[in-house]
Amino acid sequence: MTNPPHVFHPSNARLVLLDDFLPVPRGAAVTAPPALSWPAKDPGDVLDYQLDIAPALIGNEGDAIASLDVAITPNGPGDLALISTAADGASAVLWLGGGQAGTTYGLAVTVSTTNGRAIARTIRLPVLALSAPLPGDAGLDTEAGLGLTDETGAPLTLLS
Repeated sequence: MTNPPHVFHPSNARLVLLDDFLPVPRGAAVTAPPALSWPAKDPGDVLDYQLDIAPALIGNEGDAIASLDVAITPNGPGDLALISTAADGASAVLWLGGGQAGTTYGLAVTVSTTNGRAIARTIRLPVLALSAPLPGDAGLDTEAGLGLTDETGAPLTLLS
């Protein structure tokens, strides 16, 4: 039995699109765009995160990502780790793993394009303990063994 070749398709669930390059109506006040952020990850997750710079390349067909540099803050033992990077046209993909629960990391991403453009953005990535309950925080169950939750879907505990 042979294994089929792996086909790489990044998930759109963790996509950040640069939207601050879109045209602003004449006479409109220009304000700073909201901070860019990806959805939270668990320290045990190793996932792909995308940055799409297509709006910055509108009108420049053929321009694409040539290289990217990523700096993660904070950056100590056990913190978020950059596993690998890839680029496809106007989309940069970062594979990230690890991290300390309760920490929001800043990823300073600098993209250089084939036509000489440089785009730098910082993207936030919160790391939360999503895979296991907190120590000493036992969930409440029904007699049938089903977990009880509140209206948001969070488990009810003795500490709730």
